[in-house]
Amino acid sequence: MAKQTLFEKYGGFSAVSKIVLDFYDVLLDSDEIGPFFDDVDMPRLIDHQTKFIASLLGGPASYTDEQLKRLHERLNLKDSHFDEVLATLGDTLKRHGFSAGDLALVNAALEQRRSVIVCRDVH
Repeated sequence: MAKQTLFEKYGGFSAVSKIVLDFYDVLLDSDEIGPFFDDVDMPRLIDHQTKFIASLLGGPASYTDEQLKRLHERLNLKDSHFDEVLATLGDTLKRHGFSAGDLALVNAALEQRRSVIVCRDVH
């Protein structure tokens, strides 16, 4: 029998959708992160983020590093922004019943993408 993915274990797209909505409820109130979402098409972003989180959990969607870089490069994100998003997602996943071990797996998957999301330009 194939090993169950985290995506399947935690309820598929309907569960991930609820996680993403919770996640943005917190991020939009953040003084550091909230302003990044001014003038953003939130329904579209939530759809993309749902697919991205699903992919981190072993679900059917996926994004290449090149796509992630292109989507984030204009934002000039710093490590502190990434850290806050990582912590917020971790807290959100905990509220949705993720075990410590599963949180560590999601955290590691996101950390692998830090270098394509965070701006490393030196001016």
